[in-house]
Amino acid sequence: MNEILVLYYSRYGATAEMAQLIARGIDSVSDSAARVRTVPPVSTVCETTADDIPADGPPYATLDDLQECTGLALGSPTRFGNMAAPLKYFIDSTSSLWLGGALVGKPAAVFTSSSSLHGGQESTLLAMMLPLLHHGMLIVGLPYTEPGLLTTTGGGTPYGPSHTAGTDSKRPVTDEEKSLCMALGRRLAGTASALCGR
Repeated sequence: MNEILVLYYSRYGATAEMAQLIARGIDSVSDSAARVRTVPPVSTVCETTADDIPADGPPYATLDDLQECTGLALGSPTRFGNMAAPLKYFIDSTSSLWLGGALVGKPAAVFTSSSSLHGGQESTLLAMMLPLLHHGMLIVGLPYTEPGLLTTTGGGTPYGPSHTAGTDSKRPVTDEEKSLCMALGRRLAGTASALCGR
């Protein structure tokens, strides 16, 4: 069984919804299952720590989740054209996996949400790819054979699915954005299966 880690941070819920859609796409591929994980917020108070178990939603990610996965979908809201600090904080803790080459050769994909159409979606997706490339992962994007890439008036890029949430962060994920998320999940799971010889 290929277990694909869907790892994300979400503040207002759009990135979390995208993660669930990507997980559905993964689960639709035979011999594949999604493991959905999140990361805790980063506190500005040095002495504050998050509970080990979140109040709701999926469990917090551990390094074991990365070690055990056969592929990774990494998602974050856009923060000034980059990934959010909580996700970056977690990624910065993966040096031991890098030293051991634990992620080398595994497929990976990225996804994001921003408040505006030109809010840095593509730069965020590209920035999230950088540490994955340092880990030796194989980046999987969305090909233009996905019709939603040519017709979307919201989010969606060849670098990965995206969503435009609006300035109040309440705009729902569109049908095309949903379709692109599920397509990425299927593509990531299919790539992991092919790499594992299944």
